[in-house]
Amino acid sequence: MLNTINLTSKKKSDFTSALGNSEATSRQNHISEASKKRIRAIRKQVVNPDEIIQGLLAGNKTQLSKAITLIESSAQKHESKVKQIIAACLPHANQSIRIGITGVPGVGKSTFIESFGNFLINQGKKVAVLAVDPSSSVSGGSILGDKTRMEELVKSEQAFIRPTASGDSLGGVARKTRESIILCEAAGFDVILIETVGVGQSETAVHSMTDFFLLLKLAGAGDELQGIKRGIIEMADAILINKADGNNEKAAKHAKAEFKRALHLYPEKQSQWTPKVKLCSALNNVGVEDVWKMLSSYFEKTKSNGFFEENRKLQNKYWLLQSINEQLKNRFYNHPKIKEELKIQLEKIHLQETTPFEAADYLLGLKR
Repeated sequence: MLNTINLTSKKKSDFTSALGNSEATSRQNHISEASKKRIRAIRKQVVNPDEIIQGLLAGNKTQLSKAITLIESSAQKHESKVKQIIAACLPHANQSIRIGITGVPGVGKSTFIESFGNFLINQGKKVAVLAVDPSSSVSGGSILGDKTRMEELVKSEQAFIRPTASGDSLGGVARKTRESIILCEAAGFDVILIETVGVGQSETAVHSMTDFFLLLKLAGAGDELQGIKRGIIEMADAILINKADGNNEKAAKHAKAEFKRALHLYPEKQSQWTPKVKLCSALNNVGVEDVWKMLSSYFEKTKSNGFFEENRKLQNKYWLLQSINEQLKNRFYNHPKIKEELKIQLEKIHLQETTPFEAADYLLGLKR
């Protein structure tokens, strides 16, 4: 697992990203209208960090939502308040288990999370779900429909569901989700479920901030070998074949055998954990308890052999470097002189008066 923490860069073109920055595109163009409304509403309020911290540490979900909305805000006036809230929450964090859940759209992630979340609540757990919702690369809008899909779970006092538009950051999770995890832990949630969009680089980013990575698959979908090629199986600590019911049960058992054979192709994980393949019908609550038993076994093993703590330390180091890289990039693109010169260089490239490499050297060499 540790050897997969070195993430690759975004597949999305840096040229497109640079162009967006050169036109001073706001971050809010990459989030949904619902998120924008929440941010505008909180901007109009007088934000009292002490009140938010006090309520959040007492487990108040309203104050937790306000704190996460502050994190999502790109307003400079909120930066110091966010830092104050995070600093107050840090001593109360790191007491949860963090589970990443991914799978292609339609695999039943939301149904599984609702079924699994309700099971955990019945076991006395408090469950937070951070659902990263896909953003359109064209309009910037996102569905943010997880609350409507998890009708029962959202009603529970022991559950907190927060959909977040993925935007154009690495998998849409990076800093905002990392900080949201800290807030949820400080609010007393001891199981954090992070659902990814199931496409692109989001799986890799979530893998680098969770303790266990669960991959949901469908039997007979024709993506068994494709999944192997994508390399996601290499990251998975377990593969859960969902919708293993009715006429699909036989195909699910066949897929289970195929994935078991495929897992033998991969080297042993540093966690010393052998990835499992399980069957589940989330709709019928079949196999959900078995998933929890598997997770408990994993955490018992990795905590006893020291991998659990070491993995989190390595993840923190990675996100430190990632944060530095992100801030350096933002400072570069947001500098007034760079913005102006970038437009000129883009035009020169269009006219074939320079090359992208020469333009990059020129821009990086500018004195700011």
